[in-house]
Amino acid sequence: MHALYQPVLDIIEKASRDIVLPYYQNLKSHQINEKTPGDLVTVADKLSEEFIAGALAALLPDAKIVGEEAFAADETVLDQLVDGRVWIIDPIDGTGNYASGNPPFGIMIALAEQNETVAGWLFDPLTGRTCHAAKNGGAWMNGQRIAVPENFPERPIAALATGFMTGEERDALVAAASPHYEIVDIPRCAAEQYPRLVEGTNHLSIFHRTLPWDHASGVLFLNEAGGKCARWDGSHYRPADRTKGLLGASSPKLWDEAAEQLGKIFRL
Repeated sequence: MHALYQPVLDIIEKASRDIVLPYYQNLKSHQINEKTPGDLVTVADKLSEEFIAGALAALLPDAKIVGEEAFAADETVLDQLVDGRVWIIDPIDGTGNYASGNPPFGIMIALAEQNETVAGWLFDPLTGRTCHAAKNGGAWMNGQRIAVPENFPERPIAALATGFMTGEERDALVAAASPHYEIVDIPRCAAEQYPRLVEGTNHLSIFHRTLPWDHASGVLFLNEAGGKCARWDGSHYRPADRTKGLLGASSPKLWDEAAEQLGKIFRL
């Protein structure tokens, strides 16, 4: 585990206990707003990020902080990801679910150094499930080392996040994937989707929008567990890279097969 595993988990658990869960299923209409059409933010998102950012700043005073809600106010905060040490915060991942009073949702934190994710935390406030990964240090769930399954069904299960694709891309992807995969709905929560890939509930995921707070910790978690998550050309995911498109799979073999079968849709 990363040396800061427990201190960061303590911060996450406090944000969950004192902010996220008290507002869950108790939000008033005026406490839910749209940042852009269909992209919700609640008072709990803002309060959670404010608390987590302050606590992480005290933990590592030299580290910069990039949060989802700070980005909503000023998109130039992403420029901080290029170098140095940076905390990346998703104060409530799956806000659409959370705002409607339904699971899943989570809290995600990553630590990046020189534009490479070195540690990640994915926390489910309702169950207490804690996923963690450290660069070259493995993946952990609830304090126990975890690895992806060794065996997969003949038709692997694919969760395809198509919401930010064009209609043409969406139709082409579904048509290409249907002969090879059992397609299921996405949970609309990356903090849930990445654990599904590691546990083998799903075997393949495709993401089009790849903002760092949604993916930095999850990509590291999947890769350290023995799966593979990378850009369509096989290159590593780096938080400051604004390229679109990620393919995640429960094994490198499944990743290679999917890249061959589906990658041509997104490669220019």
